[in-house]
Amino acid sequence: MENSGANSEDITVPPVEGVAGGGTAYGWNDGGFHGSNLLKESINPSEVPTTDLVHIWCMPSTANVGHQEMPRPLEPFNLLAARNERESVQIAMRPKLTWGGSGVAGVVQVQGCDLCSKSGDRLALGKSVTLRRVVPILGVPDALVPIDLPTSQVSLFPGETTAIWVSIDVPSEQPPGQYEGEITITATKLDKEYSSKSAGQALTRLEKHQLYRELRSCLDSVEQIDEKPLEEVVQRVKSASTSLRRILLSPSFSEDGLDDMMDEDAVSNLPVRVKLNLTVWDFILPATPSLPAVFGISDTVIEDRFGVQHGTDEWYDALDRHFKWLLQYKISPYFCRWGDSMRVLTYTSPWPADHPKSDEYFSDPRLAAYAIPHCHAVSRGTVSEDYLRMEIEILRTKPHWKKAYFYLWDEPLNSEQYDSIRRMAREIHAQAPDARVLTTYYCGPSDTPLAPNAFEAFLKVPKYLRPHTQIYCTSEWVLGNREDLAKDIIAELEPENGEEWWTYVCMGPSDPHPNWHLGMRGTQHRAVMWRVWKEGGTGFLYWGANCYEKATVPSAEIRFRRGLPPGDGVLYYPGEVFSSSQEPVASIRLERILSGLQDYEYLKLYSSKYGRDEGLALLEKTGLYLGPERYTQEHMPIDMMRGEIFNTCRA
Repeated sequence: MENSGANSEDITVPPVEGVAGGGTAYGWNDGGFHGSNLLKESINPSEVPTTDLVHIWCMPSTANVGHQEMPRPLEPFNLLAARNERESVQIAMRPKLTWGGSGVAGVVQVQGCDLCSKSGDRLALGKSVTLRRVVPILGVPDALVPIDLPTSQVSLFPGETTAIWVSIDVPSEQPPGQYEGEITITATKLDKEYSSKSAGQALTRLEKHQLYRELRSCLDSVEQIDEKPLEEVVQRVKSASTSLRRILLSPSFSEDGLDDMMDEDAVSNLPVRVKLNLTVWDFILPATPSLPAVFGISDTVIEDRFGVQHGTDEWYDALDRHFKWLLQYKISPYFCRWGDSMRVLTYTSPWPADHPKSDEYFSDPRLAAYAIPHCHAVSRGTVSEDYLRMEIEILRTKPHWKKAYFYLWDEPLNSEQYDSIRRMAREIHAQAPDARVLTTYYCGPSDTPLAPNAFEAFLKVPKYLRPHTQIYCTSEWVLGNREDLAKDIIAELEPENGEEWWTYVCMGPSDPHPNWHLGMRGTQHRAVMWRVWKEGGTGFLYWGANCYEKATVPSAEIRFRRGLPPGDGVLYYPGEVFSSSQEPVASIRLERILSGLQDYEYLKLYSSKYGRDEGLALLEKTGLYLGPERYTQEHMPIDMMRGEIFNTCRA
């Protein structure tokens, strides 16, 4: 029984679990209109306040907002951010009634806007402010699919909560201060009459209000330019010009609609306005991440799914798109393919060292580390001593050489594999004694006991590999809940000789330890980098960001690899799975990795001023992170930690 106008005066419909998500299917009212006639006739959203049709509320970025997330009160959401930082919030929507058809509860129009300060500074919609729809993967909210800006329509389903992910990127040059804006949500129809009017044949009260706000903001921006530096005046004029162009190109000003702009009945004039308040702090996160976080991208997955042949122009273009897109997440991508027995070919640039693109990649300040292949990346693994020598000779003369590393083998297990690492490292160090070789491992060689027990043998790996490895990268799984063992690992290293300790996660550790598997809690994802900081690691590696099952069509369904925990090795999705866009679609987990890396910068700033012991005390004081099984499950301690660091460091 749908709300189609049929006589239903004597019919009571209870919530039905399991039907369309349960709870609010078939027009069932779960929050308002008790005793009204709205359930007895078709609902026209243009005549009813949106707040009476839809629950709308805000959730922090660490919340997993699933279909069964229950409503909360709507309150203005306050965000805190440094310059060169991204902060995000979620807007959740759950229908109270059914006013649509074709299996949906109804449709809402979501409209974004710039965030503005009282001094006229702006964070522009579409550039600094982005909106994405949260899409479940295996029933877990994870994919973040971009929606149209400035206005988009989102379908809501009976008994289900839908979320919009709002991100704000604060440029390094953004003036500090208080910024305000709002996301406007309006219940609408999708029938032919509404579609025609909303396409530009009528300017509604809602649209007029939004138009007024944008024009007012433009005026404020250019009015307050007296005694401003020329560079800032130019920036303000450009910003106002962009806003005016967006207004003129909006559907409200299409030719067909200009003759009928006084009709005010197309959309409800009673929307819900979600107010966002952002405080931009007056310090800047470094352009080059303090923690090198190197993430693998499988080139063979790209070749198979996108149908590009290795070494062709299309192949280079595809790798270039992935590399540049991932830099926004403060990670240092490397491309990879596996050989026999876990030998791995890794390279950050597919071009040779003397190619301008390689210098462009390696010189990018957002890149903290880059991998150099032991053999030619485009020749399918043919070893060439001349190639290695020429690459090293070119790169050693560059200022970015200090970022370079060689990653030769993934998790060696026996003496033969360890000997292979030694052999390749000798070839490298013969050309460049200061070259860094990275080795990932979680155990010593199984056929050459290094100590009486497994953990002691693990601790002896640096002595076994020295001097053929400089970056000892160990699995967090080995430590279990004994983070004190990190001190034993560090004690075996020789930092005075350039040795470093990095860590990684993959299949393990498992719940409740921090990791990036699908379905883990939001703070559990973010806590990976808290753990790195607390244990004293100086770098981090993740084996794969796009390692889903093989497919030969870009839009093919995403399947996680068998034998791996869901989400392991997959941090973003092909855009073609969700739309016609070729731009990758981030996972919520990738956004939380970025947030964790930003938290790392805060903790590093604090400890650089007040000492590491004070930083550790702050983690305990706020309850943010005490150990791999003891960290916050709530968002509040995150803001407490960040706020304390800002207030203390600015004093």
